[in-house]
Amino acid sequence: MWNEEMRSKLQLYFIMGSTNCKEDPEKVLLKAIDGGITMFQFREKGEGALTGTEKMNLAQKLQNRCKEHAIPFIVNDDIELALTLNADGVHIGQDDEDASTVRKKLGEGKIVGVSAHTLWEVKKAIADGADYIGAGPIYPTLTKADAEPVKGTSLIEEVRKSDIRIPIVGIGGINEGNARAVIEAGADGISVITAISLAADVFESSSALKKAVAGISE
Repeated sequence: MWNEEMRSKLQLYFIMGSTNCKEDPEKVLLKAIDGGITMFQFREKGEGALTGTEKMNLAQKLQNRCKEHAIPFIVNDDIELALTLNADGVHIGQDDEDASTVRKKLGEGKIVGVSAHTLWEVKKAIADGADYIGAGPIYPTLTKADAEPVKGTSLIEEVRKSDIRIPIVGIGGINEGNARAVIEAGADGISVITAISLAADVFESSSALKKAVAGISE
C-alpha cells in the first residue's frame, strides 16, 4: 500500500518560508539541497509572512530549485496555491479539510501528508487516504505558536506497536542530537525548520542531520 520511495523521501524533510530565514530563502534551500534534504515543504506563515503575488513568486522560485534537483515540492495548507503551481503535494493539519477531500481536489498521483497527534487521528488519516503522517511535536518547539503538547516519541511507538505501516515523519524540536532517537522509535524520517533554516552553516547542518538519520557517526 505504501511504497518504499515515500519512506526514502521522508528521510530529511525541510520545511521553510521567508519568515524562517535570515538570508535569501532560495539560497538557504539550495544549500540544504546540497546538504542532502530529501523533501521540501513551502510553509509561508507567521508574522511578516508574504501574501498574494509575493508569496506566489517565492513559491515558484523554490519550486523551480526543487525541480532542478528532483526534490518533491509540498505546499503547507494552501490547496489553491498547490493547484496553481501543480505542486507535488500538500501537507494539512487537523484543522484543515480531510485528506480525502484534498485528494479529490489535487487528483491522483499527488502526495497528501497529514499532521496527527493521536492514534485515532492517524487511523482517520489512513482511512482518508493520506500518504504519510507528520507525528509530533516530538520535542519543544518555538516555531509554531499554537503547537500541541509535546509527545516525545510515544505516538510513533504506539503506531508501530499497532502494526500500522504508514510512512511517518517526526516533527518538532528535532536536531542533530536527538534525530536518531526519532528514527529508532519507528519514524522513517525527520522534518525540521530552524535546525536548517537558522543554522550558522546550512549545508553542514543538513549534512549532519542526514547522517544522524542514517545512524552514521562522525
